[in-house]
Amino acid sequence: MSAQKMGTLLYLIENFYTDTVNLEKVTEDAIVAALKELDPHSAYISKKDVEKTNEPLVGSFDGIGVTFQLIRDTITVIGPVPGGPSEKVGIMAGDQFIKIDGEDAFGKKVNNDYVQKHLRGKKGTKVTVSVKRGKDKELIDFEIVRDKIPLNSINASFMMDKNIGYIKLDRFAQDSDKEFKAAMEKLQGQGMKNLILDLRSNSGGYLNTAIDMADEFLKANQLIVYTEGIHSPRQEWNSSDKGTFTEGKLVVLIDEGSASASEILSGAIQDHDRGVVIGRRSFGKGLVQRPFNLPDGSVVRLTTSRYHTPTGRCIQRPYEGGTEDYYKDLNKRLERGEYFHADSIHFPDSLKYKTDNGRTVYGGGGIMPDIFMPVDTSFSSKLYTNLVRKGVFNKYTVDYAMANREKVKAQYPEFSQFNKNFTVTNDMVNAIREIAKNEKVEWNEEQYLRSEKYIKLQIKALIARNIWEMQQYYEVTLTEDPTITKALEVIGNNKEYKKILSNHTL
Repeated sequence: MSAQKMGTLLYLIENFYTDTVNLEKVTEDAIVAALKELDPHSAYISKKDVEKTNEPLVGSFDGIGVTFQLIRDTITVIGPVPGGPSEKVGIMAGDQFIKIDGEDAFGKKVNNDYVQKHLRGKKGTKVTVSVKRGKDKELIDFEIVRDKIPLNSINASFMMDKNIGYIKLDRFAQDSDKEFKAAMEKLQGQGMKNLILDLRSNSGGYLNTAIDMADEFLKANQLIVYTEGIHSPRQEWNSSDKGTFTEGKLVVLIDEGSASASEILSGAIQDHDRGVVIGRRSFGKGLVQRPFNLPDGSVVRLTTSRYHTPTGRCIQRPYEGGTEDYYKDLNKRLERGEYFHADSIHFPDSLKYKTDNGRTVYGGGGIMPDIFMPVDTSFSSKLYTNLVRKGVFNKYTVDYAMANREKVKAQYPEFSQFNKNFTVTNDMVNAIREIAKNEKVEWNEEQYLRSEKYIKLQIKALIARNIWEMQQYYEVTLTEDPTITKALEVIGNNKEYKKILSNHTL
């Protein structure tokens, strides 16, 4: 009856309404409004947005293969994708695209949509770019044949010392489990005995990918996750006997940006006492969406069930206050002091659960870590924030890397030498100060002194990224990361590690 009523209404609007109506828009607005009444994660995706929405999870797109930023209204290459079409023809970090197919490609008209439209395209098609490189006055022309470009979900995987590996996972995409297994194999080949898995700000992705990754850490026949809904009978997923890292020490890092698949993985690790979870309470997204195709090619992602961790905890936090209130919750956590004090976070006793070892954990939304780490505000200042916001760091470090790449690589043949010995000088800070002035960023000396260590760290890390790759950015910044420091401390202390997983009460 309800569906008939909606159909009748649309018929009446189309045939009797006083003015001309865009019935497609009216229909889409009605769908969006209806879904908004259900829960925060049921969603409508128009036909034109379906491919773009799926892209980060499918894990690839057709294009030229560069990471870029718009600096001074100009497309500036941060780095070519290794093995991609741009790298093959000789595009380098720091190159500026001045013309695309003979048309000027700079100025106010250039935004992200412009770049997508002009540089992306079907595999096998060609695009010509005219590049300004360094101080060269003449532009260099490149003809690039577009190809399938992988979207890697692992930003970094490296050894932090002789025994401890580190993996930074950005999302749970279609091929993330393959990337993950390759990274694990590489690290184990380098002697890894213990692992730090960084899921901070990882908003999730595919359920099956999270299950496959959890399987790497758990012994056979352990429950990883189950889903249940009124119209969806309980479905369980258990680990196999194929885990490749079931014994070594494991630390999983989470924060308020860790959601969905990140919470499935960290929840399974915690409930089975397989590893130590460090950070802050995760987002709390435990609703399962199933895609349904509509007749015009658009898609509705409708919530059909809920995720539960092995102990029975529902990951989803409450949303009875409506969608708007739901998404303001992270700001409310800040107001309540949850980002700074663990005792500001309260869980009802009615949602108390026990892990395999008898540790107490709580439901009610998100995963509460075993060790709480407050937000690091030691570097916080208005100056630092404005330098980031105005792109001052990027402007300087791209230019620096372009002018000094060969010199730096000659002085530091191995990145480890750069990471250990490269120092950001006062002259470099003064250059940053000049760019800040041009960008109308007020330079407050008191704020600079408060943030000096992190300003210099950011300069060094971005230079590393622009001369090497994104992984090297993390290798620099993690040296001053309090959560990483704590993770290393926990792994290095057998007694503390075992205590947390045996009688530590959350």
